[in-house]
Amino acid sequence: MEHNSWQNRFQTIRSNKVFELTVISIIIFSALVIGAKTYDIPDDVSRLVTILDWGITLFFLIEISIRFLAEEHKKNFFKSGWNIFDTLIVVVSIIPIENTDMALVGRLVRIFRVLRMVSIIPELRLLLNSLLKALPQLGYVLLLMFIIFYIYAAIGSTFFYDINKELWRDIAVSMLTLFRVMTFEDWTDVMYETMEVYPLSWAYFLSFIFFTAFAFLNMIIGIVVNVLEDERQKDRKKAQEERGEPTLLELQQQLDEIKQLLHKQKQ
Repeated sequence: MEHNSWQNRFQTIRSNKVFELTVISIIIFSALVIGAKTYDIPDDVSRLVTILDWGITLFFLIEISIRFLAEEHKKNFFKSGWNIFDTLIVVVSIIPIENTDMALVGRLVRIFRVLRMVSIIPELRLLLNSLLKALPQLGYVLLLMFIIFYIYAAIGSTFFYDINKELWRDIAVSMLTLFRVMTFEDWTDVMYETMEVYPLSWAYFLSFIFFTAFAFLNMIIGIVVNVLEDERQKDRKKAQEERGEPTLLELQQQLDEIKQLLHKQKQ
């Protein structure tokens, strides 16, 4: 009974909005502390920043402990990739490696503490999960985009090499130039330079921009939006199941059953 009482208290703390906002505020403050270390600051301020950094690490240790103790089934805590990520960040942060060869690793880990914002805020977690799940579909779009880049780079290197050797020296440099064109970084200067020799070369650049900046970009956005909507529907379904509410599919099945009963009664 006493164990359940403590667990209920930890669950109450974990689900408390004030606790969540405090964690988010500390993460933001941690990012500011990390940023302060990049400046040339006096020794007294540097020592204060170091103390604050250790205080933040201690807070994160307490916070991750509360979340772990609030879990009803402790094994399930580490089934979540985000919980594993948070635990690793906190554990490595408390290892005293500042004056060793691993000091750089310690600083990098502290930088990645800002990513804990994603694990705390569900909306950010949903966005990142959707992006990761969209990667297989995005891979084919990126492969097709690479093929277009390669073809246009080969054409550009062949025709425009004598015009500007710096921009069209080989296919690799040509692809880098085309990336500049796709991002609209002074691309008109590149186009007008080639038009002095090939007046119709504008068609080369405009068709490339149409394929990459417009068509492929919209395809990527469409894929990410579709996956994001699917993830949101899954989250809604999971929330309904946890609350014991019938899902849309279950309601549709119940409606079909009622229609069948009415149809049998009419017969």
